[in-house]
Amino acid sequence: MPDPTVLHPFPGQPRVVLLKPLVTSPLIEVGEYSYYDDPDDPTAFETRNVLYHYGPERLVIGKFCAFATGVRFVMNGANHRMDGPSAFPFPIMGGAWAEHFDLITGLPGRGDTVIGHDVWLGYRTTVMPGVRIGHGAIVAAGSVVTSDIPDYAVAGGNPAKVIRLRHDEADIARLLDLAWWDWPAEHLTRHLRTVMSGTVDDLAAASPGSPGGA
Repeated sequence: MPDPTVLHPFPGQPRVVLLKPLVTSPLIEVGEYSYYDDPDDPTAFETRNVLYHYGPERLVIGKFCAFATGVRFVMNGANHRMDGPSAFPFPIMGGAWAEHFDLITGLPGRGDTVIGHDVWLGYRTTVMPGVRIGHGAIVAAGSVVTSDIPDYAVAGGNPAKVIRLRHDEADIARLLDLAWWDWPAEHLTRHLRTVMSGTVDDLAAASPGSPGGA
């Protein structure tokens, strides 16, 4: 079975990194096997792809997520005041202006940014603060995600809108209940072809504890 602690899981392709062994920030949580692909420097993910991350909001990424080149997470630290005549953050310039730093602290936030399991974010997708992208969702290249994306939705655009669901509502409920991403690694390995190309019925039959899931 592939090692989830290896930084570069794809032999000969340094452009691909697993995020869990890479990330050091206590404000970022990543599940096993989620990866980022970038031909330049994928190991700079925390500084180049997670922006304005001053806390306390967290970025939570599930297991088995696929992030294409240029995916960006804009965190709540990018926020500016909008209730006065100017939105310019004067205090960060220093000098005497720094005496008014209270004007830019404690700005309202939208909470953690949460990416579910098995999410595919296309080339140069931008995810705005406090968004939840559901399990199994796919976001098209170049999209700007400003609001929540449901489980198993295909979304795209600026702002991103749901284009369609990958399965009907009954099957989505079954998929969430089956939660293949939580299966033991050995069991997942035995049923990998079903997970990748089977039907929801096939997945149910292969699940741990089912007659066909031995």
